[in-house]
Amino acid sequence: MVSVGRHDNITLLSYSEVDSVSGYVGNFKVQVRRKARYVDEDKCTGCGTCVEKCPWKKIPSEFDYGLGNRAAIYFPFAQAVPRVPVIDTEHCAYFLKGKCRACEKFCLTKAIDFEQKEQIVEVEVGTIVLATGFKDFDPSPLGNYGYRTLENVVTGMEFERLVNSGGPTHGEVRLKDGRRPERIAILHCVGSRMGPNGNGSHHEYCSRVCCMYALKLAHLARDSVKAQVVEFYRDMRTFGKDYESFYHRVEGEGVRFHRFEDEPTVTRENGSLKVTALDPFTGRPAEELVDMVILSTGLEPQTDHPLVGRVFGISRSPDGFFLEKHPKLAPVETATDGVYLAGACQGPKDIPDTVAQGGAAAAVALALMDAGSVALEPFTSYVDPARCGACRTCEGLCPYTAVAMVQLDSRQVAEINEVLCKGCGACAAACPSGAIRQHGFTDDQVEAEIQAILVAATGF
Repeated sequence: MVSVGRHDNITLLSYSEVDSVSGYVGNFKVQVRRKARYVDEDKCTGCGTCVEKCPWKKIPSEFDYGLGNRAAIYFPFAQAVPRVPVIDTEHCAYFLKGKCRACEKFCLTKAIDFEQKEQIVEVEVGTIVLATGFKDFDPSPLGNYGYRTLENVVTGMEFERLVNSGGPTHGEVRLKDGRRPERIAILHCVGSRMGPNGNGSHHEYCSRVCCMYALKLAHLARDSVKAQVVEFYRDMRTFGKDYESFYHRVEGEGVRFHRFEDEPTVTRENGSLKVTALDPFTGRPAEELVDMVILSTGLEPQTDHPLVGRVFGISRSPDGFFLEKHPKLAPVETATDGVYLAGACQGPKDIPDTVAQGGAAAAVALALMDAGSVALEPFTSYVDPARCGACRTCEGLCPYTAVAMVQLDSRQVAEINEVLCKGCGACAAACPSGAIRQHGFTDDQVEAEIQAILVAATGF
């Protein structure tokens, strides 16, 4: 990210959102809403003095999953690029009470700007690569795991922050009562490979990365915490290069494994956590008393995927992730020409697969721009202006927004952008005046095809 931020040919618009996308391949116009940081990026040196001097330091940190606190002015995370803090207006004393301004007083470069406003920036681009990532599954609705209701039940990402030397506890993993955990259970497939229940939780697909990061957490727990670890797994899916050897390495470190069939349950018993799961081999419940439970949560689409899909004109598969044009022949392309997918926004995948798909998306985008031309669908629709009644039926039906009303002489008629048209024929079929036709599917052509089939079949 540092090299990206310093690259001469890359403009980094961080802390921004895409409001709208118009145009077509080679000629996209993207409106980007740049949120107000209340810190001037050009003046800020990233020294962090404002963060240190801010008196409001008891705000739950989003990056630490609420396990630690942050100030009202803060860096989103340690490796954020650019290294420019942002002011949280919902907790800043100045925005709430009109007082304080400590960050402004101590800033040596005068970068604090409380009058900063949001900006709308329009950029023209030829291609678009979507890499919006994924969201970690929230196990709160699943009562059988005891998450948020039982102490010392954490998700894998929360344990990552606890065991990290740069985390809220500086790598010291402690229970709620201050003791170090001596026995830890890790539960696989939390939210994955299960049909939806009554509250819409769970996903039927495999999240792919959970088994391996659960094994990594077991290794960290053994190495850093010195705890005994037992893993409850549905199936151990170690499919990548050398992944199986890592599984055997963790097994050799003393980690025990229990396979389960139905969902495990976590309850409180005699001051400890009891994990109960049905053993498919014996048909009997396997039980373990532990001090801490780590939930290996799955991956799911970002919450705003429906909105992003509408803005960029791309579809989603039944699991909610963005839909590629073809899973094998066009894994990074979408139904909208010039819009490509990279990473976990298209489906759960690990780092090597994400890197590979990112390189593929970049290569396809560069190849298109280098070619200088675009191959269009041969069976696009077109409008006969003399017959168009400007009813706009076609405009509302087109799934690719290829139809627009234009002024012709003294009246309006429909016009079809052949670059956007995919030849689905919905507009031609619905046009009440018969003004829209499709290349390759005129009445004369269809009748000729029918006549040829009849001749071939009957000989007459």
